[in-house]
Amino acid sequence: MSNDEFRAALSRLAAGVVLVTAHEPPLSEDGPRGEDAGMTATSFTSVSLDPPLVLVSLRSGSRMDDLLTEQPLWGVSLLAEQQRHIAGRFAMKGRISDRLLFEDIPWTRGEVCGAPLVGGALAALECRTEQRVEAGDHTLVIGRVLKATLPGAESGGGPLTYFRGKYRHLG
Repeated sequence: MSNDEFRAALSRLAAGVVLVTAHEPPLSEDGPRGEDAGMTATSFTSVSLDPPLVLVSLRSGSRMDDLLTEQPLWGVSLLAEQQRHIAGRFAMKGRISDRLLFEDIPWTRGEVCGAPLVGGALAALECRTEQRVEAGDHTLVIGRVLKATLPGAESGGGPLTYFRGKYRHLG
């Protein structure tokens, strides 16, 4: 089977869209401050209720894969349908620095993970890596959910989804 055939077949599976975030701590106390990083993901799922575990698939060697190798704490914002611009911004190849990408979107720093959590998201999860599994050209990162909040629950909107290569909303 070719890569194109595989991609075409799986494009017919609708997926929720999340923003995975982490805070890279400074290299030293007297060095430059740490940086925030973010990445749009559609390969994200619940794994277990007891203990509460989730899984995200990261392209091997990506900035987020490298960061989560060193930083065990990370966040996930489950994006709402009106947050398509955020998903697109953090999915760009060859993009500008993550610091500038966070600049004009509402977010708060996770109390447990220290990562940015997007305001207005349907839910936000704060996680700690439990296990990393190399799988082809990706790394599967399994995280224990340490805290869950519902910052956008009152908005009543639906989730942002990805289907046939485009962001979509239910309806």
